[in-house]
Amino acid sequence: MLSINDLSIRLAGRLLIDQGSVQITPGARVGMVGRNGTGKSTLFKVIRGELAAEHGTVTLPPRWRVGSLAQEAPNGPESLISVVLKADLERDALLTEAESATDPHRIAEIQTRLVDIDAHSAPSRAAAILSGLGFSATDQLRPCAEFSGGWRMRVALAATLFAAPDLLLLDEPTNYLDLEGTLWLEDHLAHYPRTVIVISHDRDLLESSVDQILHLERGKLTLYKGTYSSFEEQRAARELLDAKQVKRQEAERAHLQAFVDRFKAKASKARQAQSRVKMLERLKPIRALVTQDVREITFPAPEKILSPPIIAVDNATVGYDPNTPVLNRVTLRVDNDDRIALLGSNGNGKSTLVKLLAGRLAPFSGKVTRADKLSIAYFAQHQLDELNEDASTYDHVRKLMGDAPEAKVRARAGAIGFSGKAADTKVAKLSGGEKARLLLGLATFFGPNMIILDEPTNHLDIDSRAALAEAINEFPGAVIMVSHDRYLIESCADQLWIVADRTVTNYDGDLDEYRRLVLSSRNAEPPPRERSAPSEKPQRPKSDNRGPLKKRIAEAESEIARVTDIIAKIDTALALPDIFTRDPRQAAQLSKARANAAGALARAEEQWLEASTQFDEAAG
Repeated sequence: MLSINDLSIRLAGRLLIDQGSVQITPGARVGMVGRNGTGKSTLFKVIRGELAAEHGTVTLPPRWRVGSLAQEAPNGPESLISVVLKADLERDALLTEAESATDPHRIAEIQTRLVDIDAHSAPSRAAAILSGLGFSATDQLRPCAEFSGGWRMRVALAATLFAAPDLLLLDEPTNYLDLEGTLWLEDHLAHYPRTVIVISHDRDLLESSVDQILHLERGKLTLYKGTYSSFEEQRAARELLDAKQVKRQEAERAHLQAFVDRFKAKASKARQAQSRVKMLERLKPIRALVTQDVREITFPAPEKILSPPIIAVDNATVGYDPNTPVLNRVTLRVDNDDRIALLGSNGNGKSTLVKLLAGRLAPFSGKVTRADKLSIAYFAQHQLDELNEDASTYDHVRKLMGDAPEAKVRARAGAIGFSGKAADTKVAKLSGGEKARLLLGLATFFGPNMIILDEPTNHLDIDSRAALAEAINEFPGAVIMVSHDRYLIESCADQLWIVADRTVTNYDGDLDEYRRLVLSSRNAEPPPRERSAPSEKPQRPKSDNRGPLKKRIAEAESEIARVTDIIAKIDTALALPDIFTRDPRQAAQLSKARANAAGALARAEEQWLEASTQFDEAAG
């Protein structure tokens, strides 16, 4: 059990958690929620032992392994599958020792333990997790260094999940994922066999993957049973009850104070008045659950509604290299009130499509027709880095308003969500959510006809995401969105487009059907696909495609040699004259280990044969 007792955490002089206590039972799946900046990530640091608490204790069972996402993405020559497999430290250590062990009894102990932890099925389990997070079988053999930072963070997530710690701590894991990866992660966490606490602002993850909600608000920790919708209902009922109690206490306090004020000067009533004063002092105020209203998000309406279609694409081919286009034969139209969500795994061309629609990429062939005077606002997460860190919100707004009076500039900054002194805060001191709000306000500043939103919910808390959905629904122009937030898509989109297989198609089903499609395909081996970071051009494939096959052959040969050596050592242990009489259980486990190893050897030989055949065919 994870026990948090009377815990107080102070950071940079600010009290984040004030005497918080909570007990989390083994096997619980807990979603941790709270406004940005309340101290959720800091609590994780205390649980991991990276930060000392001011007061109180965090107690874990002595043998529990605590795992969380590494802050730095893996980056080196090792293949993805190797990085993930090494995350199981015990398995890696046992396999390393098995290569040099000579004592038959120690060999027997090693192999018995490998059986206990199901070590021989580890490669297939690691491959399944990588596949679920969007890596093809070919990708899994490529070095980490070949992938962008976002994809390498997925590898770090895969390694954390593969290690299967007794306490899994995940802090906003969907920030690194597309919708398809998020859907797979939701399903994986829903079946996680040990204790997990996940910090998330994703309503659907909190609805489908957890059975308890840990709420951090105003320094207090409160654990609610059930999913996020149940939490909202329980919290609303608690707010109502506390409001009634506050009202009742205020009436009692007013009654006592009136008595004191009336009779404190009368000698005959002095004792009674003094008694009422003491009662007032003992009457501790009830702390009402004051709702912290979220600042609304608004998008200025366009000056003129254009005649449809505002964009028409006819048989367009687009990409970064004419010889290897990302999208082919794209035909579509966008009308002035469309709400379109783009589906499809990262690397399939969603960012390329929105750049085409926004006019940032010209087609290699085909035609793109835009309405006269069409104005497009484009928001993408990488643009957060383009904000001037040394300038304030006021400075950014002033730059767009020229010689406008200061009062108007400040009024417009307030409309974006930065009123008063908040407008003078430097961008460097803004939170991620505040930066996202600022960028949204700047991108839509002049009332566009169409807004393109590429992952707009990263860094936004749950209430801010709801405010964004409301702003999208109230905006009279067209909206095209790329998002891993299912709640946002279901709240706003009336069309779903799938970007896959180098083209764009309408999807007639709903997100529940799409979820089933994604999970069924990711449980099988996903097809290889080209991937590139949004800001990078995809690499042109080499004419000789035998390189990956050579690597597969080498990997298979190495596995065959490794497993053959394991089988030889198991046979040595089984050859001990007294093994079956001295320790029948160990003998049985060794026999099982040999059977598992023999199966692994057969699979490795099949992989070697398949890769060798393909290599010979490629060689012509």
